[in-house]
Amino acid sequence: MSATEKAVDAAGGAVDAADAVAGVVRSDAALLEDDLAEFLASLTAPAAVPAQSVYEAALRRSLYEPVADAVGSKVGQEALPPTAGAPGGNRAPLRPSMVYWAYRNYRGFPDETGNGTGGDDSAADLAVVRRAAVAVRVMLKAFVAIDDIQDGSDVRYGEPALHVTHGVPLALNTGSWLIAAVLRHAADPAVVDSLARAVESGFTGQAVDLSTRTAETRAELLAAPLEERVAYWESLAALKTGTLFRMPLDSALAALRVVEDEQYVLDAAMRQLGLASQLFNDLTDFVPEFGGGRIHEDYDGLSNRVFLELIEPDSSPMAGEQLKSYVLGHPKLEPTLLSLAAEAVRLKREAKESVYRVCRSDRSAAYFDLTIERKGYLIDRLHQTLQQRSGA
Repeated sequence: MSATEKAVDAAGGAVDAADAVAGVVRSDAALLEDDLAEFLASLTAPAAVPAQSVYEAALRRSLYEPVADAVGSKVGQEALPPTAGAPGGNRAPLRPSMVYWAYRNYRGFPDETGNGTGGDDSAADLAVVRRAAVAVRVMLKAFVAIDDIQDGSDVRYGEPALHVTHGVPLALNTGSWLIAAVLRHAADPAVVDSLARAVESGFTGQAVDLSTRTAETRAELLAAPLEERVAYWESLAALKTGTLFRMPLDSALAALRVVEDEQYVLDAAMRQLGLASQLFNDLTDFVPEFGGGRIHEDYDGLSNRVFLELIEPDSSPMAGEQLKSYVLGHPKLEPTLLSLAAEAVRLKREAKESVYRVCRSDRSAAYFDLTIERKGYLIDRLHQTLQQRSGA
């Protein structure tokens, strides 16, 4: 075989390996969707079954229907598109899960475990992981329902927010009820403890975020030096957005009893990904190509990193249109956007490099890439767009 033929053969092998990993990702994602549908069916009465009493009719309207709406929404979320013949078939887009990445990394791929579940220990681990994956997905939906109320967000993923379609009282009750339901569903004490800590972190971060709307915190932030503002922002982002990245992995690591050293590495990496994601979210408020309908809207608080970078210490209090005019007209706006976009790219890259160090195989690294790059590539694109815009 010539050198050229060997190179072609190697390239073909790499493509086959990538396709095989993608197939496992799809298969795991399809399994999660099946488990999610089963969980949802266990919570809600089928719509086709008539209510037998006034009580049942009221329960359906006030709990089952908002629960189904909260859990079922997928619009706007990064996912693997349907592919004919692939695991999951032509169903709705599939979303990979970091919980399943952890299972594949620490327990192996289907060909490494024989029939995909392996022995009794592996089968038991998979059962715990499956429940954890459902719990994480639904917990995120519960957070969204409550967060949209607190932030006054009427639209989520291009759809009306739950509190818009069902009212604030029912949306708040639904989010709270789902948290209790998934803690019960997770079952494994270590996983439940992990999820409970995530709930605590998430609500702590939300409290800090809401504080930026108060006169007292706004005055303190305006008077603080930049270093303290950035530290404030990082603490907030780590609690809110970082929790969304850490929760899936932390619950899986708890389920699989992963050693503490690797838990620490992965926790730090997820914190970095959370910061990168929050930077992306903050920056898109200034970039029409990525901001969509939310461009130039989020000016009620001082939790946006761009604001904290540009406002001079001891500035007079600003909000709403006054703050918007100040930031959009600031001479350092464009270089600040570019600098922060570069920081997001760096954080994402360093996080991935950390995860690669604990990957058990190249296939595990490829699985991680397929999972995380659904949003990761947008961080790169945002940086490229700002470079082009600035002529850098």
